[in-house]
Amino acid sequence: MRSGACVKQIQGCLPFIPKPLPPEPLIIDWGIQELLSKADRALGRLDGITEILPNPDLFVSMYIKQEAVLSSQIEGTQASLVDVLEFESKGTQETKDIKEVVSYIKAINYGLKRLDILPLSLRLIKEIHQILLSGTRGVKKILVNLGLHKTG
Repeated sequence: MRSGACVKQIQGCLPFIPKPLPPEPLIIDWGIQELLSKADRALGRLDGITEILPNPDLFVSMYIKQEAVLSSQIEGTQASLVDVLEFESKGTQETKDIKEVVSYIKAINYGLKRLDILPLSLRLIKEIHQILLSGTRGVKKILVNLGLHKTG
C-alpha cells in the first residue's frame, strides 16, 4: 500500500502502520493536485461564509455538535443533534447517549482551547481523551490503559 501496511503483531492483531510523513519522495500527481484544488476552493467558500455570518462562533459551535453526534454514533449511541439541542436549551432528561455526545462536545472544545497553549501532542490527546471518556461506560479500564488512572 502506498500509505502504509498492515503488520501482524505478537498479540495476533493486525494494525495498519502508516508510512512516515511526509512521504519520500513527495509525488503530487494529477489526482492529488485536483483534490488539493477542490480543498482550496472549499476553504475559500468557508472563509467567505464566515465573513458574512453575524456570529461565526455559533456556526463553529453547531459544526462541533454535529461532529460529536456523528462520532458518537460510530460508538453506537442513538442521540441525534435535535436531542442534544433540546437537552441544552430545554434541560430535557440527560440520557446515557446524550451524555456521551456532550462529553464529545466538551472534549473538542477543551482541545481547541488547549491548542493555544500546547502543541498537538500525546499529552494533549490524553487530556482530551480523559474528558471524552468522563462518565462513560468502561472509562476506568480505558484510563488505566492510558496511564491516567491508578488501579486499586
